Order: sequence, then structure tokens, then C-alpha cells
Amino acid sequence: MIDIGSFHGRNPSELNIDALEDTMVLQISYDNLIALYTQVAKFDRIFRVLIENSYVTLQNRLLQNISSTAEDRYNSFIEVYPHLSNRLPQTQIASFLGITPEFLSRLRNRRVK
Repeated sequence: MIDIGSFHGRNPSELNIDALEDTMVLQISYDNLIALYTQVAKFDRIFRVLIENSYVTLQNRLLQNISSTAEDRYNSFIEVYPHLSNRLPQTQIASFLGITPEFLSRLRNRRVK
């Protein structure tokens, strides 16, 4: 997880992450990351691929949010993250989908029927 604009701009992030389970967090300073890129070429490639994959995921999520119905977004969430649907609070799933928890409840009820 990274706020790439904040990281590369070296300014405080406006984003935060809440861990729902025990989590190990690793961090690296900007200067140390750049040194790692230059000293170990494989890290440059690995991190570039990770960032490219993250960008594609973000782009797909954005396109889905502006072009899909809430029901389609919920069905996609269930397909992509089946292991999370029963572990996350309904409020967080609704927030991820850009809908209210009440509307998510209606979508879940429709899906059960």
C-alpha cells in the first residue's frame, strides 16, 4: 500500500489504511528506495512491475465505478474477493463499492433470493 504521490513528493499523505487483522508493516524511505533501485537492478524491475500492476488495478476500479451498476460492482467484488465478503463489515464493503450500507443490504438480499 502506498500513496505514490505523497511518497515521491515527500509530503504527508492524506490517505490512511486501517488494518483489520494483525499485520506486519514494512517501510522504506524514498532515499533508500532510490539507492536500492540503483544498486540492485532487479529491484527496479520488480517495483516497476508492482506499480504497473497497481495502476492497472486502480484504472479498472475507476472504470468500473463510473460505468457499472452498483449490483455489477458488488457481484465483481464477490468474484474477486470471495474471502473478504464475510470478514469485512458491511460499512467497509459499501464504502469500497461507493454505495450506502443500506443499499448494500438490499443488494445482498436480492442475491440471496
